Amino acid sequence: MRANCSRSPACSANASREESPVGPEVHGNLELVFTVVSAVMMGLLMFSLGCSVEFRKLWLHIRRPWGIAVGLLCQFGLMPLIAYLLAISFSLKPAQAIAVLIMGCCPGGTISNIFTFWVDGDMDLSITMTTCSTVAALGMMPLCLYLYTLSWNLEQTLTIPYQNIGIALVCLTIPVAFGIYVNYRWPKQSKIILKIGAILGGVLLLVVAVAGMVLAKGFWNSDMTLLTISFIFPLIGHVAGFLLALLTHQSWQRCRTISLETGAQNIQMCVTMLQLSFPAKQLVQMLSFPLAYGLFQLLDGFLIVAAYKMYKWRSKNEHRKKNTGREEGCHNKKSPSPNETGAFLEMNEEGAITPGPSVLTDLHTTREPTGHVSSCT
Repeated sequence: MRANCSRSPACSANASREESPVGPEVHGNLELVFTVVSAVMMGLLMFSLGCSVEFRKLWLHIRRPWGIAVGLLCQFGLMPLIAYLLAISFSLKPAQAIAVLIMGCCPGGTISNIFTFWVDGDMDLSITMTTCSTVAALGMMPLCLYLYTLSWNLEQTLTIPYQNIGIALVCLTIPVAFGIYVNYRWPKQSKIILKIGAILGGVLLLVVAVAGMVLAKGFWNSDMTLLTISFIFPLIGHVAGFLLALLTHQSWQRCRTISLETGAQNIQMCVTMLQLSFPAKQLVQMLSFPLAYGLFQLLDGFLIVAAYKMYKWRSKNEHRKKNTGREEGCHNKKSPSPNETGAFLEMNEEGAITPGPSVLTDLHTTREPTGHVSSCT
């Protein structure tokens, strides 16, 4: 695939000779930061998150891959389409449009896994989706790029980072496999590792955000249109993924998971592909988009987590008030055991339960001997 940007000032032939000489140095620093931080994050973080995965539930997702199918449709159906529409709507320059499209065609990143854990999402589905989208990227990335660039008259060769995809798969599957094994053999210790991993994941995300802002302080003077796209792109991805999951009748837990998986992209893979496909002079302009996208997707993730925690806290307070009122009006009513309460919450999270004979029997037992229903329900 070739990119014809002869009429664009972003081309190396038309670029200004007064370009800043610090471009290659910043480019090298960014490469080092993304490589080191990503390796540490994917190793330690995925091992700790793997401690929350149960092999039985993981196998269930593989046997009935409805959630995975919806996630892949969001990842390689919605995100490339959104990227293409944004590039056309904002009339981006050829180099900038290609950067946006490449970001939309990338698979999901590991950042979505830690955010999914914080919003009580389906960790088994989240990790499975991340793995499957990375595997599918071997074929879906070149296919999506080919389809959406047919009308762009491309001359620049776009190199798919197959080696980077393979490394990402290894760094993802091996730590998760160890985490699953630890959860199977030592379930109590795995909970401690999971809590430490959640804290470590938050610290690593903050380090990535701060390092990105420090190293990219010169990029914030770039085109405001590109920054605007990098801000709204992950938001649109989160909303579109949630709506598609909701339309396909997924549970609320899966809707949250698919939403976070859709908006969070693999930033390092996008950066690597840009490095392999374009000269250093163009990279100074093109790298500003994936870097800004990464920072904004972190910000969006923290906002989603904060909103969920606030909603959960308010729901608990309202539930506590209702229970207090019921206890005052029904002193003689037996409160449900912790096991019954936990079972009800688990069933309510997975979806609606069809009333069966046992449920109907329970309904009959709640009636008074006189035939009137008790008010303490």
